[in-house]
Amino acid sequence: MSRVAKAPVTIPAGVEVTLNEQALTVKGGKGSLTRVINNAVNVVIEDAQVKFLPVEGVEGAWAQAGTARALVHNMVVGVSEGFVRKLKLVGVGYRANAAGQQLELALGYSHPIIIELPKEIKVSADTQKGKAPVVTLESYDKQLLGQVAAKIRSLRKPEPYKGKGIR
Repeated sequence: MSRVAKAPVTIPAGVEVTLNEQALTVKGGKGSLTRVINNAVNVVIEDAQVKFLPVEGVEGAWAQAGTARALVHNMVVGVSEGFVRKLKLVGVGYRANAAGQQLELALGYSHPIIIELPKEIKVSADTQKGKAPVVTLESYDKQLLGQVAAKIRSLRKPEPYKGKGIR
């Protein structure tokens, strides 16, 4: 039985949560997110809280309720506060430049790598003399942010001996 599902998600001021059948929409100051909740979970919105109850007789319903609760909690935190990921470029000559929704990386290859980022992600590159460049990614969508950060990291994974790469 999932203990995560038993804790309700508190809705902060300025965040609006609506339920249309199994589609849950969360709107806040930073953006809007929508997710379809599994049919094994009943969602109840009352008193500035969202509660998740498993459907009786469905195998794995508690696990699905816990998953739904965690996903909705991340949605609420994302639209109210947002998420940040910092990627550190460690290596001689590694550089990063951010312009709009494009990120240009020099990672020791013969050519620069240009990545077009989704509009939901804000990017900035901090390059200080004598320190490793840091790329900061900000978004209200935690799943998308993690996926983009993993894609950038996969371009040059940290090697085990000197630690050169994107951390």
